[in-house]
Amino acid sequence: MSRSTVPAETAVLADDLTLAYPGDETPVINGVSLRLGIGETLGLIGEAGSGKTTLARAIASQSAPGERDEPVIAGGRLVVLGQELRRASRGRRDALSLRVGYLPQDGGSSLHPQLTVGENVAVPIYQRDRRFDRLEAGGAVAKLVDAVRLPLSVLDRYPHELSRGQRQRIALARALVLEPELLVADDPTMGVDVLVRGPILEVVAELQRELGFSSIIVGHDLRELRRVVDRIAVLHAGLVVGYGTVDEVLADPLHAYVRRLAELSA
Repeated sequence: MSRSTVPAETAVLADDLTLAYPGDETPVINGVSLRLGIGETLGLIGEAGSGKTTLARAIASQSAPGERDEPVIAGGRLVVLGQELRRASRGRRDALSLRVGYLPQDGGSSLHPQLTVGENVAVPIYQRDRRFDRLEAGGAVAKLVDAVRLPLSVLDRYPHELSRGQRQRIALARALVLEPELLVADDPTMGVDVLVRGPILEVVAELQRELGFSSIIVGHDLRELRRVVDRIAVLHAGLVVGYGTVDEVLADPLHAYVRRLAELSA
């Protein structure tokens, strides 16, 4: 692929991408290539330490409270919504972050404990424009809370008054309140009761159909992911060891980890 071209209808392009953290010599992602089309959903799956979260954070170009420094591009190319990220200035990355919704791991725990649920969902609105009309912001917040299947009565409650699954849905609403073109959700069902995991992913899929954004969903359970993704990228030790539709990847498991996934999914 030409270094200067990006295929049409592309939301994310990684080309021989290598990622590392500042001060670490060993790359976490090493020579990964993949593509996400506009309006598509790509699932990232792999064992702990495979590089899923690092890749997701690089694509999102943002961090949540408590996360380590952002990964840096040590080699190759990463293009997100038409923006070349290698050597991009902080200003360009900040501008891009307004077009990308980011749901970090256990996003519900990143809600501000001293803000109400409604205030938490509205945070990105006022980060973008401190003078934004409060009535209009309230309408946008209420619409998203309703969309993630929670009653509007939760708006005046505080995060600690909600269940873990409810907090995760609120974090999802916050990630989508600016109507982003891309959603990056890092293991949105992690730590959530098994009965709630499916509905959370179904909410993401329904909102994607309604709002038309592209999405990358990090997960650890292929049985859950396969219901909502168009394709998957299987990561192992910083490398992509399977890439394509779920059926394509499982039908031709060239790596031992992919073979284990195929066995578990049989």
